[in-house]
Amino acid sequence: MKILPLLFLFLIFSSMTIQVQSQQRLRDYGVTPGVLPSGSFNSITDVSGVKVGHTTLIKGDSVRTGVTAILPYEGNIFQQKVPAAIYVGNGFGKLAGITQVNELGNIETPIVLTNTLSVSTAMRAVIEYTLRQKGNEKVQSVNAVVGETNDGFLNDIRGMHVTTDDVLQAINTASTGKVAEGNVGAGTGTVCFGFKGGIGTSSRVLPTSLGGYTVGVLVQSNFGGVLNIAGFPAGKYLQKFSFSNKLLNNVDGSCMVVVATDAPLDHRNLMRLAKRAFMGIGNTGGIASNGSGDYVIAFSTATGLRVPYSGKETTTTQELLLNDETSQLFMAAIEATSEAIWNSLVAARTMTGYQGHTAPALPIEQLPIKK
Repeated sequence: MKILPLLFLFLIFSSMTIQVQSQQRLRDYGVTPGVLPSGSFNSITDVSGVKVGHTTLIKGDSVRTGVTAILPYEGNIFQQKVPAAIYVGNGFGKLAGITQVNELGNIETPIVLTNTLSVSTAMRAVIEYTLRQKGNEKVQSVNAVVGETNDGFLNDIRGMHVTTDDVLQAINTASTGKVAEGNVGAGTGTVCFGFKGGIGTSSRVLPTSLGGYTVGVLVQSNFGGVLNIAGFPAGKYLQKFSFSNKLLNNVDGSCMVVVATDAPLDHRNLMRLAKRAFMGIGNTGGIASNGSGDYVIAFSTATGLRVPYSGKETTTTQELLLNDETSQLFMAAIEATSEAIWNSLVAARTMTGYQGHTAPALPIEQLPIKK
């Protein structure tokens, strides 16, 4: 009786592996954006220890949604919190946990992304996950960090199909290495610039002379504007841009950006890093419209900066990067955010969902952008 469940899990992971191996990215079309080199995976997981997991929900003709989880490192994040900051580009969103992160300057749970009406479900799952971890038996307060975008164009969002088990699956299956992009996880039902959006990721690695640090970015793209790809006016060229199609290419929607770095940055400089990542959205043609909730969550994995939940010490000594050494990280965050958004579009495939709505894939083959 145990063979069928095991076979089912095997088929799921095999499918995910094939998807990661076969998905296309911007660089597969001869475009190498920016000037800084990427990491080996060109992913947020190039920041050592960072893990990403997805749960993708595609059911019938109306369910097109999911969950994406980002773990700063393997271990009990609540007991050893990571420095963090959250920047609000435009506040039309439901990002849970933001006030405590910016008040105390750290994150104590996995970061979860999902759809707008599933934030409370995801919060419950993250809290359950944290309370169950060994060492947390006496914990009575958990600040779950959950972000969202509204996937109601393709997904029956009012059905609230995401369950706590779906969220826990994304957390528990999170891994390092290559990250699936496009129509997966929290990006399953999203739309970006009038095309199918989704999950995208990218990274930049500074040369040794500039510190050798890594900056990795993951996005959930679901917003509008006039698409620009590495300087090429793609939206104008394809004659699809905001306000040109009232049904599909609406400017509203939201974008979640998660930035990880191994550079020793505290809350103050992580906030500065997050602000620069927001510039990466503008670099792609996003306009942060009235109804677009645009947030950047930034954290550092530097082990010397972790904040213990409890301990006998009353003070701490930390080595932090000087302000004068942050500009190169800012540039890396801008480049990686832009490329992550472009990768989310390139990797996505045409999808039809709720009420027969269809979001077409970006016809990148039609664009004269090879460089």
